[in-house]
Amino acid sequence: MRLDIERLERAKSRLGEAVLDPGQWPSLMEAICAAAATTGAALLQSDIRTPDVPVTPSVQAFFKAYFKNNLHVGDIRAAKGVPLLLAGRQAIRDQDLFSSERSMLSDPLYAHAASFGMRWWSAISFRSGSALWALALQRSIREGMFEDDEMRIVASLSECLTDVATLSQAVGRQVLLGSLNAFELINRPALSMSRAGLVIEMNRAATDMFDADFRVRHNRLYMRDGKASQALELMLGQRPADGEIKARSRGRVGNIIVARRESKKPILIKVLPVHGAATTPFLGAHAVLTFRDLETEPRPSLEMLAEAFALTAAEARVASMIATGLSPEEVAGELQVSRETVRNQIKAIFAKTGAHRQSELAALVSRIQV
Repeated sequence: MRLDIERLERAKSRLGEAVLDPGQWPSLMEAICAAAATTGAALLQSDIRTPDVPVTPSVQAFFKAYFKNNLHVGDIRAAKGVPLLLAGRQAIRDQDLFSSERSMLSDPLYAHAASFGMRWWSAISFRSGSALWALALQRSIREGMFEDDEMRIVASLSECLTDVATLSQAVGRQVLLGSLNAFELINRPALSMSRAGLVIEMNRAATDMFDADFRVRHNRLYMRDGKASQALELMLGQRPADGEIKARSRGRVGNIIVARRESKKPILIKVLPVHGAATTPFLGAHAVLTFRDLETEPRPSLEMLAEAFALTAAEARVASMIATGLSPEEVAGELQVSRETVRNQIKAIFAKTGAHRQSELAALVSRIQV
């Protein structure tokens, strides 16, 4: 037997390190792989498989191509293996899914694995709340299949993984709630969201702000403004290397989205990454959204705007109105000046503030505290 039981026990004893620091998962899985004579590993959820799951560096390229080529959609290992795990199996392997090695190798997933020198696989099941997860172990062609005695030993990881995942989810949720409560203390509406766009938690200030154009419905943030919804979807779909979430949609600035409403002033959405224990994969939190409702939030004084950006009194007035979502035509009508005059003033405002679009100006003005 190639599996080192003593090394595996040492690796198992370290799994608790991931509760407070989810970033430890790759190194912890590497320790398990070293004990189990296995090339690499990944944590995979049975029904939701996304590319941001923890994987060991040794199989990063393999899983990157796996998701890029949509092999996770029709993964035969999941289709045949998940029912076995749901039925109570603690660990499964290739031999449990196929009648022969020949039928196994005829599947596209194994052709993909072979291109990376991989072939043999096993999965140890565990739970995080009601969700079924698996620690997927990937062996190379040379390392060979998982034997009966090896499967009995790696199955012992199941209970420990369930304990760690359950505790990780509980700790991560408390950290997330602490962040949202901190925003509550400064009367800032906020909620947390998964990469898939599901709302995980929200504070009371957020629920007080919702209306027909902007609210949570069926655990998703509903916005009447389709462009704002698209921008948020793009931002949540990113996997930034530096922890910063940046907008890539036209009409947005930095990590701020302007969501327009039919009969009220816009809402400014700031998208922030989660940190620390809240990043645990078993919670699924990807971002914290904070909101500024320009309908109810006082605008900075015209004097402050003028001082901050060296604007004239007239330019400061126009900047303040544009930042609340009014069009140049509406500003001209309210001030009873020509549209050409307003357009010239907006050009001057953009030049002095460095903004290029109305949404950028709105975001800039919103940062000036009264």
